[in-house]
Amino acid sequence: MTAATTEVDPRSLTARLKTAARELGFSLAGACAAASPPGIERFREWLRRGYAGEMHYLAEREAAYADANLVLPGVRSVLMLAMDYRTTEPAEAELAKVAAGHGRVARYAWGSRDYHDVIRERLHKLADLLREIVPGASARGVVDTAPLLERQFAQRAGLGWLGKNTLLLNKSHGSWFFLAALLTDQQLDYDAEHETDHCGTCRACLDACPTQAFVEPYVLDARRCLSYTTIEQRSLPESELRAAHDPWIFGCDVCQEVCPWNHRAPVSSETAFEPIAENDPIDLVELLSLDEAAFRQRFAGTPLARPGRTGVLRSAAFALGNRPCREGLAALIKSLDDNDPLIRAASAWALGRYDENDARSALQTRAAIESVSEVRQEITASLD
Repeated sequence: MTAATTEVDPRSLTARLKTAARELGFSLAGACAAASPPGIERFREWLRRGYAGEMHYLAEREAAYADANLVLPGVRSVLMLAMDYRTTEPAEAELAKVAAGHGRVARYAWGSRDYHDVIRERLHKLADLLREIVPGASARGVVDTAPLLERQFAQRAGLGWLGKNTLLLNKSHGSWFFLAALLTDQQLDYDAEHETDHCGTCRACLDACPTQAFVEPYVLDARRCLSYTTIEQRSLPESELRAAHDPWIFGCDVCQEVCPWNHRAPVSSETAFEPIAENDPIDLVELLSLDEAAFRQRFAGTPLARPGRTGVLRSAAFALGNRPCREGLAALIKSLDDNDPLIRAASAWALGRYDENDARSALQTRAAIESVSEVRQEITASLD
């Protein structure tokens, strides 16, 4: 690594970086030392309990979470940043459509672009500025893909506290924001750590969780969280969790929607996060009609590309099973012949929740030709 050749006052450097961050669209900025985060032992215990589910990459990179030098060699400081993504509130009239073949999408995915791409572009500009101010400086921007306990570093940098729903909360911004970090080998002027917990006796998030995913306050069993089952989980969720999906097909906002601190969160001015009308509520019948090419054309470059066609259509089938409708019945019968076995399995489960002769007839027809055992099991369970 090339050593920096220019000495810059940490206070001046930090002030310039924070000013630039605000100009780039970040609403919060705070600096802290890159020492091992205080929550590392809780994270290790969380992994040991198996709460990460199929997210095996977390355990595989456990050592890096404890030492930011494994993310950026020689790192000394972290500039933690937040970018608001609250846009409009879901209209009650629109949400009424959920009962008729429509599903819900977490609000961070309502826009036209993946937030990772939007924020990385801004982080690159911020890193370039740092290297311009301090020639030879080392810097790396991170937005929830590198092994960094961002929420813990954000608390250390004074951006807020960890709420009972495990999200970072800020008095003025609630939790409707993305976190990002700029790691550097330069000394910054550190902010005071946020040491006060303002959740008090409130249990709104814990009690509202549709799957009761919180083992206790501040501890989330990701295996039961709808944001995990609809995005991260590649296998079929347990039957009880499929029913708990209700209309949610990508992520879940329930624990944030009920949080009192989110009632005062500001509206984002970022155009990339402006909602596309058809993204929430989203037409489930239309989703099930998309082949691979059509799915990519519609969702490429958006957060929904992460679970891919398999994950999104699997969840769409669950949602149609949870809220049966005539249009949904026809779509599920058709997707029972999909090339993807997980989509067929999800459709078989959903058809089992329709008290219709057409549903039973379609399941029996598929059972006669189905070769994948997992799908056959779902068909048998639905017919029984």
